[in-house]
Amino acid sequence: MTNPLRVLDCKVPADQPIIDALPKIGDSLDEESKKHFAAVLTALDASGVSYTRNHRLVRGLDYYTRTTFEFTHGGLGAQNALLGGGRYDGLSEAIGGPKAPGIGFAMGEDRLVLTLQTLEAAKTELADAFIAPLGDAKDEAALAKINAAGLALARELRRGGLRIELGDGSFRLKKSFETADKLARAIVILGENELESGILTVKTFATGIQTKVPRAELAAFLNQNPVN
Repeated sequence: MTNPLRVLDCKVPADQPIIDALPKIGDSLDEESKKHFAAVLTALDASGVSYTRNHRLVRGLDYYTRTTFEFTHGGLGAQNALLGGGRYDGLSEAIGGPKAPGIGFAMGEDRLVLTLQTLEAAKTELADAFIAPLGDAKDEAALAKINAAGLALARELRRGGLRIELGDGSFRLKKSFETADKLARAIVILGENELESGILTVKTFATGIQTKVPRAELAAFLNQNPVN
């Protein structure tokens, strides 16, 4: 065994008390990793994704770095993991490629099929709105703030019964409009100016009309102005 962290994934019952007493990975993070993990949790909280921190969750491949994760479903019994993965920054360089951040996962197709069979088939209809977070990719702090605001706004609107798609903060304006036009009836622009003023720009694709809408009135605006 070249990676001692794999001990944490041991399933031997007699070894569990020993493993439970081992130091936790989260207690040994450097400052950069702590900031990165805090940003991950902030994004999850803003989007309303429920999660459990597992100090013993490790992956079986040595190229994984930083956060690892699993998606689970309660209807699968003891084998409830749908997929598992994490970040692997540095993998591209290790196999002779260019420097590039990486993230990925492996999925059990049989478990996914079983899960989908327990869910009601989703209707293929346009979302009420596509939220487009826009920021300067070079200003990581500002972009992270805009992305978190987009996640929080999407969560709020979804709780109000609206169907919302959320864009990637790295998208440029043109790509955001192209993507939104395929997925939703309207696009909501959320940039630094909108974040500071609380006034969002909403464009309805069917009419081409662009409207300035206060954030507090956005849900009512989208509900009262459906595009059929």
